Amino acid sequence: MKEGFITEWMIAGLLLLCVNFFASAERAILTNHFLVDLHKGSEEEAKQLAAEYGFSGARKLPFADGLYHFYYNDITKSRTRRSVQKKEHLGLDLKVKKVVQQEGFDRKKRGYRDINDIDINMNDPLFTKQWYLINTGQADGTPGLDLNVAEAWELGYTGRGVTIAIMDDGIDYLHPDLASNYNAEASYDFSSNDPYPYPRYTDDWFNRWITERTHINWSWQPSCPTLYLGLYLDSHGTRCAGEVSAAANNNICGVGVAYNSKVAGIRMLDQPFMTDIIEASSISHMPQVIDIYSASWGPTDDGKTVDGPRELTLQAMADGVNKGRGGKGSIYVWASGDGGSYDDCNCDGYASSMWTISINSAINDGRTALYDESCSSTLASTFSNGRKRNPEAGVATTDLYGNCTLRHSGTSAAAPEAAGVFALALEANPDLTWRDLQHLTVLTSKRNQLHDEVHKWRRNGVGLEFNHLFGYGVLDAGAMVKMAKEWKTVPERFHCIGGSIQEPRKIPSNGKLILTLTTDACEGKENFVRYLEHVQAVITVNSTRRGELNINMTSPMGTKSILLSRRPRDDDSKVGFDKWPFMTTHSWGEDPRGTWVLEVGFVGSMPEKGVLKEWTLMLHGTQSAPYIDQIVRDYQSKLAMSKKEELEEELDEAVERSLKSLLSKN
Repeated sequence: MKEGFITEWMIAGLLLLCVNFFASAERAILTNHFLVDLHKGSEEEAKQLAAEYGFSGARKLPFADGLYHFYYNDITKSRTRRSVQKKEHLGLDLKVKKVVQQEGFDRKKRGYRDINDIDINMNDPLFTKQWYLINTGQADGTPGLDLNVAEAWELGYTGRGVTIAIMDDGIDYLHPDLASNYNAEASYDFSSNDPYPYPRYTDDWFNRWITERTHINWSWQPSCPTLYLGLYLDSHGTRCAGEVSAAANNNICGVGVAYNSKVAGIRMLDQPFMTDIIEASSISHMPQVIDIYSASWGPTDDGKTVDGPRELTLQAMADGVNKGRGGKGSIYVWASGDGGSYDDCNCDGYASSMWTISINSAINDGRTALYDESCSSTLASTFSNGRKRNPEAGVATTDLYGNCTLRHSGTSAAAPEAAGVFALALEANPDLTWRDLQHLTVLTSKRNQLHDEVHKWRRNGVGLEFNHLFGYGVLDAGAMVKMAKEWKTVPERFHCIGGSIQEPRKIPSNGKLILTLTTDACEGKENFVRYLEHVQAVITVNSTRRGELNINMTSPMGTKSILLSRRPRDDDSKVGFDKWPFMTTHSWGEDPRGTWVLEVGFVGSMPEKGVLKEWTLMLHGTQSAPYIDQIVRDYQSKLAMSKKEELEEELDEAVERSLKSLLSKN
């Protein structure tokens, strides 16, 4: 025997050693599958032999000569006298060298789990109904489609040391599932100007009775905005707080995503009108104590509003990302909006801001919720309620007056879940900056089993997979904390004006206005941008009907972003968009140098007129990002392999066609 030469039976010997070792550890489970070694003979002869001894069939093992898989399907339990007799009779046949009955052992599908198989013990009564934490198929959901918090928890990350502020209508900080995690120091009521952000209270016993019954028995319906604003509103913040920081193992309600984090209440929504100073004060409240600000609100989701933060709020947000958390930057998490297909979240200046992490939602079977808005600024998704009328398909969380609910829903529910996941990441690495968390979101979010019935999943120029509705996918807490633990802070961020077109151009009634800008991305200058993060198209446009406008932009690496979709309820003909910063995250990691293409057209059935007055390309990113280079190499390698496989398939098809042609001639 040559040195280094391994025979099949040397491998078989090692395998038998392994089998004997594991068999000694626990009682063997015999199956109806047999490994049969023949002295000689073809596969056809092996099948005849199998049939002779009552087996259902035989299959040659491709990795070794003379080895066959004999099997039979006519018994339910393998350990029977009949199976033993078959083995004994077959082993006596002169054609057979050896027969080994196969032992059974356990293997699990990864991602498909039973809640009892996860080593997490919670006595909270709603825990098993919190499908967005651990989805085992509850409420007609898809098993495995969840935030993967179990992995993060098992690694020891529960949000300890992190404070999340719920900017909303206040929180019931006396709730027994929230009280132990309530951060009174970081809380404030900007509606009443006092340090007690308790939700709206009424002395009228009848109104309170109606309100309490409404919290328990009603959920928000898109057709009833008055009900949502009037009766349901003051439980909104309490429900969001429970998703993040509800205590674990206290036998009350459910469990927060970051159940050892601290939650602060910032009451700022509950007054007749919002003001710039209240928004700015809320968003800048105690930025050295509060790590994450969660906002489940914004401009009206009526499909015809274009609005965003005013001057003071913009200043406060800029100050937060630059100075908050000791200079690492405050984390702003924003719900993308509940306007459904009638709206576009790029018309919401909060959700489409570079300084916020915009979060959309998926339902428990991976589809879009009917109220989900889509836009190119959405970074990732979490979960809201199910689309079916299953009473347990909503988000389980805390409710007013010590109650619990299974009926929380909307992207309002999605943003706090994301805030909880980010709290886990900050515990794993407190040095993460606001931009680090955005990079981690892009790199660790997963397509999982999300499916969009309108927009396909695509890959950008560096191979990152994204979707116009779900962003880069659903947050994966386990993957994020593992990457966060070893993460090195991203390089300095630079801003470059890539070019501008400011001569008025008419938009044709039929067809599209197509404009191009070729940029060097400020190469050779201090503010050169080599790797993209955010891209803004600052646009001024007027039309006879704003809602019929459709705007797309394509990067030099071929990634197309839908900057504005049709909004059929928007009949504005005067204001239009005035220097509005449409934002996309879809070109993340790409090289911005080259030609950008802007397409502007009308998509309605009636003829419209319009004029594009300005398009300015704003590029934001870094000059170095080593991990992007690795992603590009991996992506190009995969592309090369797929092209090689395509070429091989084409060659096989060509050979097959040639052979058929020759045979037909003969």
